[in-house]
Amino acid sequence: MQFHLNGFELTGEKSPSSLKENSSPLELPSEVDVLIVGAGPAGLTLAAQLAACEDVKTCIIEETQQRLSMGRADGIACRTMEMFNAFGFAERSMREAYWVNEVAFWSPSNSHSREIVRSEKIKDTEIGLSEFPHVILSQARVHDFFLEIMEQSATKLTPHYSTVLKKLKVDTISNNLYPVTVQLERAAANRKSKLQTIRCRYVVGCDGAHSIVRREIGRELEGDSYNKAWGVMDILAITNFPDIRLKTIIRSAADGNLLIIPREGGYMVRFYIELEDHGYKEKLKNKKIEVEDLIKAASRILHPYTLDIKEVGWWSVYNIGQRLCQKFDDVDEEAECDTFPRVFIVGDACHTHSPKAGQGMNVSMSDSFNLGWKLVSVLRGQASLSLLHTYSSERRAVAKELIDFDREFSRLFNTKTSLNSRKLIEKEVVDPERLQSYFVKHARYTAGVEIQYNQSLVVGSEDNQNLAKGFVIGTRFHSAPVIRVADMKRIQLGHTITADFRWRIFIFSGAVNSEAGLAKIMKLGEFFSVSNSSPVKLFTPADGDIDSVIDVRVIFQDIQDTCLFEVMPKIFFPQKGKYGLHDYEKIFCSDKSDNNDIFKLRQIDRKNGCMVLIRPDQYIAKISPLDNTSETFEFFSQFMIKQSRAKDKTTTIGSRPIRNKFNIS
Repeated sequence: MQFHLNGFELTGEKSPSSLKENSSPLELPSEVDVLIVGAGPAGLTLAAQLAACEDVKTCIIEETQQRLSMGRADGIACRTMEMFNAFGFAERSMREAYWVNEVAFWSPSNSHSREIVRSEKIKDTEIGLSEFPHVILSQARVHDFFLEIMEQSATKLTPHYSTVLKKLKVDTISNNLYPVTVQLERAAANRKSKLQTIRCRYVVGCDGAHSIVRREIGRELEGDSYNKAWGVMDILAITNFPDIRLKTIIRSAADGNLLIIPREGGYMVRFYIELEDHGYKEKLKNKKIEVEDLIKAASRILHPYTLDIKEVGWWSVYNIGQRLCQKFDDVDEEAECDTFPRVFIVGDACHTHSPKAGQGMNVSMSDSFNLGWKLVSVLRGQASLSLLHTYSSERRAVAKELIDFDREFSRLFNTKTSLNSRKLIEKEVVDPERLQSYFVKHARYTAGVEIQYNQSLVVGSEDNQNLAKGFVIGTRFHSAPVIRVADMKRIQLGHTITADFRWRIFIFSGAVNSEAGLAKIMKLGEFFSVSNSSPVKLFTPADGDIDSVIDVRVIFQDIQDTCLFEVMPKIFFPQKGKYGLHDYEKIFCSDKSDNNDIFKLRQIDRKNGCMVLIRPDQYIAKISPLDNTSETFEFFSQFMIKQSRAKDKTTTIGSRPIRNKFNIS
């Protein structure tokens, strides 16, 4: 898709007319379950999740006057694209975005030259790392996609613009259903501000590096508050630089460094320009840098190539350091046994780093994706309050690891070819294996797939990792193709994990080329269908579909291993909805074409098979043997709350009674 040809356009595909103007609702509610402060990527990711819940009253506020229309972050990691697919707009993003396929590296032709030459080209992302690409797409478009989801949801959730949080207080003494009181200031039509108080069950601060929510709960960003000054600009330009449509890292001899990010539309590019080496210290100190300064700096770095900028769509100058909060909620570590969080901070409010690793927006949205399902599970009475502690512990560990990586990457990126640092560069050049492994590691961080959560309430031990070595416990579920048996359609198994707050249990069959092998799968299916210790039966509300909390699916090794739908346990062939219609999309087999066999790709034990438990945020929680149902029950029992449900006296598949066929209690 091409656009921006005759000047900067706000979007490639037009948004619904309802998003073009400020459609902020008129009145703020007096009480809410969740107040989201900030309508940036983190806030809108969380809001889009909660908007689907008619039983959760949500409010989102934003201090700016209207939705974002241009600029800011643009890199979308492969892992984030997987998340976008769960929300339903990955295909739209890919159609409009720039795909990052290769990265070019440029450096001085020699240690004293002001001329740059290409030194290397590498693949941006390892083949097979994800079914989705690393793409570049305006943050404003990402906002639009989430706003559309909110607009089209059952709750019609819309941000309250021109609204600022002033004060926040948590009642830790009384047993108050709405323990958090916030005072908001909202701009009125007559330009006079209006104060309003809202009582909340939970507050989530997605309000950036200068977070008021963070200040109100007494948290501070700690670390290097100042790294280096960088300028950024989106431009339409004519140049003879050959790699202008590739992601490019340029290190000059004396004029600093430049990161080129091609933008969507085929014409626009973004420049990140290091400003420390351009004699701008006084201007930076007095905040008097102009866009002309950025243009001059970029032109010097690109020498001997020319740069003729026709239009600047957006530009900014900023200082970013690597900083991190001690906790991402309002409960101190020593109080975690007795107190549960009521206020959370997300994204830049609790961690900041440089833009060079391309993780800011991605990590922020992942924070929200981690928190959203936990909040909903607790608010619906499906999970214990202890689940909320896992947000800070999981996401802070991720942020710390990324900041440590970003600090090292920034050090290498900022290394100059001066006499004092030449030895460092020469050492890395003569050690190609170390350099290559570093950039492979960088690519995985950029892709967002290096995250691995530690063992916790919602991440099991690695005891059974050998049953599926390619599904690493604590990492995101790495999708692979399968065949849906009902219609023989080839699909990505991971695409069945949508942003709907449900747990998934994928049952991968063992060897079933015998009656006993098939009986093992049938027995497991009937356990989930009828057993008194089945987590599906115990934790699903009486008025919910059988898969409304835990969605169980089976993947056979071959199509001939499967049996007729009418003799399948009801967990694999359930009747759902008000009409009791059958769901035909729970049974799969491996796709043997073109080396797509999921059992081979993910190193699943073909003899024994296994169960893979996947969290609502698409991360692998546990792997269990097919015959160890008690282990699965015990895992869910740690944090989930038993639901009241009418006891089945007889369960049928078609017209056959199946209770106790395999002596299931």
